[in-house]
Amino acid sequence: MTYFSDTIDTLNGILAGRESVYAVCDRNVKAVGEALGRCKGGRKIPVKYIDVSEKKKDIRLAAEICGWLLDKNADRKALVLAIGGGITTDVAGFAASIYKRGVKAAYVPTTLLAQVDAAIGGKTGVNFKEFKNMLGTIVEPEFTFVCSAFLKTLPENVFRAGLSELLKAFIIDNKDGQYQKALAYFGSINSSTQFQDSTLLLPHIQRAVQVKEAIVAEDLYESGRRRVLNLGHTFAHGIEHLSRRRRLLSRPVEISHGEAVAMGIVLAARLSRRLGLCGEDALDEQLREDFIACGLKPDCPFTPREILKAARTDKKAEGEYIHFILPRSIGDVVIKDLSINEAIRAME
Repeated sequence: MTYFSDTIDTLNGILAGRESVYAVCDRNVKAVGEALGRCKGGRKIPVKYIDVSEKKKDIRLAAEICGWLLDKNADRKALVLAIGGGITTDVAGFAASIYKRGVKAAYVPTTLLAQVDAAIGGKTGVNFKEFKNMLGTIVEPEFTFVCSAFLKTLPENVFRAGLSELLKAFIIDNKDGQYQKALAYFGSINSSTQFQDSTLLLPHIQRAVQVKEAIVAEDLYESGRRRVLNLGHTFAHGIEHLSRRRRLLSRPVEISHGEAVAMGIVLAARLSRRLGLCGEDALDEQLREDFIACGLKPDCPFTPREILKAARTDKKAEGEYIHFILPRSIGDVVIKDLSINEAIRAME
């Protein structure tokens, strides 16, 4: 279940009457954790503050959370409330799914990217070695609380990075021309202060969540239809892998997940065009221009060959083939199984 609100006060009512709530909060949004230190009725909620980054998103952080739950005597009836961006909901959700063989989790996503994607659909995970979310589970949260008020405090680049996942939903399902509506709204805004009108922003978030929830309801464990939600992600994960490798070699190329997804969607559209699947001849160029208009940076610093080679260990691979999600037009995507070599040949 997903709740939508423009004020955090609504969450107190949702939590009232729930026993054994334990909050795990990104230290960057400590004010939110402190606001939830007491729920309705004055009952104290213990909060563990964590420092999050892709580098720290690993099994050790999940074990640390489990150890804290154990120290707090959390039993099988515990509800782990994850407060923060996608890293926080991923790792806290994963810890909840393995603690005492699984306790309930609920999410309070505080970034746009987490609100429309990471906190929706039940996927949890941590990074392993150089690979993103290689260890994880799929367990639906007890609820997700989406509050547009949190977005007012985000740096503009962080806010806009989440637009790639929001627009992705409408590239997959463009019912009622929602992609064009979102593009007109987000493309017309010049500064983060203009995003503060929740009456205009929240409907776009709600619609993106509805798109994802409807697909997840058909295929929770990603054996078929849910795969379309990975639009752009095979490329994006390859891009993130290369970005992390460059950082390890002290040749930093800082690319966020949202930025990588924007790049990945454009590359997926290019692959679709090269394979003759596009109903629109220059869909990749159209998407690139649309993303730029929304303040995204869709131009990738790596070559398709580099990216696809880095994607060989992608979780979506089965044998030598990967399930590529390719757009044919806005609102129409297909699943195409290709080997890495086939994809490289098509892109070069």
